[in-house]
Amino acid sequence: MIRRVLLVDDDPAVREALAQTLELAELSPVSAGSFIVAKDHLTPQFDGVVVSDIRMPGKDGFALLEYAQARDPDLPVILLTGEGDIPMAVRGMSAGAFDFLEKPCAPAELLKSVQRALRTRALVLENRALRRQVETGDAAARMIVGGSALSEALRSRLRTLAAADVSVLITGEPGTGTARVAEVLHLLSRRAHEPFVRVTGPAATPDTLTEQFAQAGAGSIFIDEVSALSPAAQFCLIDLIEHHPATPVRAGTNCDLPAEAAAGRFNADLFYRLEVAKIRIPALRERAEDIPAMFRAFLTTACEQAALPVPEIPEDLIDRLMEQDWPGNARALQNVAMRMALGVSDIEDSRPVGLAQRMRQVERTLIVEALRRNRGHASDTARALDLPRKTFYDKLARHALKPDDFR
Repeated sequence: MIRRVLLVDDDPAVREALAQTLELAELSPVSAGSFIVAKDHLTPQFDGVVVSDIRMPGKDGFALLEYAQARDPDLPVILLTGEGDIPMAVRGMSAGAFDFLEKPCAPAELLKSVQRALRTRALVLENRALRRQVETGDAAARMIVGGSALSEALRSRLRTLAAADVSVLITGEPGTGTARVAEVLHLLSRRAHEPFVRVTGPAATPDTLTEQFAQAGAGSIFIDEVSALSPAAQFCLIDLIEHHPATPVRAGTNCDLPAEAAAGRFNADLFYRLEVAKIRIPALRERAEDIPAMFRAFLTTACEQAALPVPEIPEDLIDRLMEQDWPGNARALQNVAMRMALGVSDIEDSRPVGLAQRMRQVERTLIVEALRRNRGHASDTARALDLPRKTFYDKLARHALKPDDFR
């Protein structure tokens, strides 16, 4: 979530008091004592909002509002005045101010207005990023939402494998989106304008597999939950791969396919043919920092599909979403967004996430990233984090993390 707030007031004591209020709410104030200092921060890429006094020496808050709107019409500007002047408030709102507060304003009132403005700004910036991704045609950036290190690594891996144009085994927990990742691989490849054929593993037969390979032609084929193929379908798939070497197969599974093959429950020959390259989709709990962007994207899509206006996201909802483990992963988060779009939200109210919970989330994210960098080697990861071995394993147990999952 964005947290930056540009504070503009010529009175140092007022700026300091406002900054302290924002810092206590875990926001990031940037102070400026004049229009001249403030204007250098105001660009279309400014990832924050503005809180400005109206009456200042030289150019006043209205001039700053006009300047901000010229640079970015969607940048929220909250105006402050100590005059209690209703005509001035009307002028400010008519000129496009996001909100108008009278000084001295109560901290709760200031925070409520600022947090509403930050949510609005976050949605604007995310929508712009999505539009840029659509324009550039980068399916990985467009369809894999999130700015975490794990999401960026996934996008990078997809681009590399799409260029290689090879068969890929896609693994991940239920709801992580193996089909979506397979589609991204197809769209990133030179086969993007050819058919993308999806096969459901449990329902596939030798005859349907043969028909669908023919339909794929110069495109690619995705087998959803490949572990559920019948023995006959598995033998048929081996034959099809052998006779259609130019058709890359992307196979998705929520199961431990190497273990299934080792136990004789899945054809070992087929497993090795599918495992030319591998992609593991990280679970949502491993990249909780992606939840705000993903939820807003899901909500926007759901509202567009239902021809409904996008509702304002309640102040503490994102914190509550980030606090959950999400065993259903992205699919479960998407369901919540769809229900909210329809006005049937079922997320129970709870207190906002406290500092201790936030620190646990940060700690888990740091450990996950370190495990990923060190390819699941526990000793190397413990050294990288500068943790005693016992402490490191205690933290792994507390966060339900297994180094083997990152190899």
